[in-house]
Amino acid sequence: MKAKGKKQGVQALPHRKPVGRVIRDNRILILMCLPAVLFFIVFFYCPLPGVYIAFTNYNFRDGIFGSPFVGFKNFEFLIKSGQLWALTRNTVLYNLAFILLGNILQIILAIMVNEIRCSWFKKVSQTIMFLPYFISAVLIGVLAFNILNYDTGALNTLIRSAGANPVKIYSMAGIWPFIIILCNIWQQTGYGSIVYFAAICGIDSQIIEAAEVDGATSWQRIRYIILPSLKPTFIILMLFALGGIMKGNFGLFYNLIGPANSQLFPNTDIIETFVFRTMMNQNNFATSSAVGLYQSVFGFILVMFSNWVVRKIDPDYALF
Repeated sequence: MKAKGKKQGVQALPHRKPVGRVIRDNRILILMCLPAVLFFIVFFYCPLPGVYIAFTNYNFRDGIFGSPFVGFKNFEFLIKSGQLWALTRNTVLYNLAFILLGNILQIILAIMVNEIRCSWFKKVSQTIMFLPYFISAVLIGVLAFNILNYDTGALNTLIRSAGANPVKIYSMAGIWPFIIILCNIWQQTGYGSIVYFAAICGIDSQIIEAAEVDGATSWQRIRYIILPSLKPTFIILMLFALGGIMKGNFGLFYNLIGPANSQLFPNTDIIETFVFRTMMNQNNFATSSAVGLYQSVFGFILVMFSNWVVRKIDPDYALF
């Protein structure tokens, strides 16, 4: 009887389909994913052996694996020169400002658009907000130069017409962090609000209608219904953004500052611009690779740590 009971208590394992059948049954989905898979393989996994350049004294004649191995000397040079700390500080602080201010403004913008009752005005507003995202960084640099230029810029033209002395914006390093943050927010906020607006649209309309019936004001609906509903979206987007906290917006920084305005570099230089100048001006691939590897490892550790913290606080909001 006991043996019989044990046999009855044993649960049969679910039958697993053969791999060939799974591929055949899902061939359409696999074909749709194939371009993205090939993209990551070609541009992300195939170049991985090139990381070895960071540990060599690279030269074109000997190639990647024939160049002399120098260990961590490239990293040691960056640390002793003090450039690594300055680049890390600038990149992290700029990205923190972009992430925090950007997400807060995106939430505010999404809520404001959601509160618009006129449908045609809502569509026009969304279209106008999206336009800056499609403006290239080159054009943003041109616009900034025409506004801030000392000789013919619109700002100094107005200052001269008021009888005051013009200001040399491109010589004032302290003001450029605010200019860069303002340009980034202007370009990214409208487009980034799409995710939050979609999350608001996904809220059960019956909850909002019940709140309206109970006499809740617009501010009360936003505070007690909409904002708590946006919390999961906000946390997930923050985790994704932290993964790229070591990757700066090269196009924006390069076109706003330029490659030759060295007096602004202490306040505006990030890892990407430093790597670009090192490669283009000095042909120093080893040091550039060392900085790039440091950037990737630092970002990976930060994502893992942030996800661990979120999982400890609330596992439902963790990425994995």
